Amino acid sequence: MAVDHPYARELGDFLRARRGRLRPQDVGLEPGPRRKVAGLRREEVALLAGLSTDYYQRMEQGREVRPSDEVLDAIASALDLGDEERRHLFTLARAARRPAAVRTRRTPERVPDSTRRLLHVMNTPAVVLGRHLDVLAWNTLAEALLGDPDTLPPGRRNMLMALFEDPGTRARCPDWETTALQYIGMLRAAVATDPTHPRATTIIGELSIRSADFRRLWARHEVRETVHGTKLFRHPQVGELTLDWDVYPLPGNPGPVLLVHTAEPGSSDDERLRLLASLHATRESRKAQAERPGLPEVVRRQGLGPRSR
Repeated sequence: MAVDHPYARELGDFLRARRGRLRPQDVGLEPGPRRKVAGLRREEVALLAGLSTDYYQRMEQGREVRPSDEVLDAIASALDLGDEERRHLFTLARAARRPAAVRTRRTPERVPDSTRRLLHVMNTPAVVLGRHLDVLAWNTLAEALLGDPDTLPPGRRNMLMALFEDPGTRARCPDWETTALQYIGMLRAAVATDPTHPRATTIIGELSIRSADFRRLWARHEVRETVHGTKLFRHPQVGELTLDWDVYPLPGNPGPVLLVHTAEPGSSDDERLRLLASLHATRESRKAQAERPGLPEVVRRQGLGPRSR
């Protein structure tokens, strides 16, 4: 296997990051004097996994090595990997066994018309995300909560890019680092299946150049297959509200997903979400009326003109 095999490089980076986060005492080893590394040494991981140091080192370097599932299990245990991290390790290692020249079949991400209709009848914020967190479609409540994606060029309509580059998005997310790690973990999962995808390369490359925060968090190699959670928003019109969010897969493998935010019925968060919806609808109605030429001023003021949408 060539050193420049994309999956082998990603595998080596992941192993080094996980080795660096462990201390000897975390795995029952004596720290010893004069340690030059913050985490475990390669020979310590090899010892814990029952491997030779040279073999493990070749894995980290992306050199000619085809680890068996038994070896991967031993390494996962030595590095104290969680379930998601273990699955990520196996995904990378199994992909690294394939020749680098094998082409990955890529198809454009599309949102079915039926899904767009579903978005517009939902009375809660919802967006369709591509595998690299691109915003492919959204409803008016998502626009009210998250901002209008139409104000951005198509290539910048990305949840991760917005979080690191848009001050407004960051201001709405008080616990932005937790959210960033969730998004990064989701992107890592996509990269594991196709590390040379042009869209992934573009997002990671641009954010690495522009954001020191992204470089710091990306280097942690967090892996998360998060499908639900809770998120705090700080909205300039309605204040703070805490919403549950869930991800639902759409047809395709891998395909887009539907991200939906909801509030507990009858809660103060639900009341604020309803208020936000009302304010946004009023603002959009006024905007549409103002853009209609020839409509009498008195009619515009009283909201008696033709209804938009």
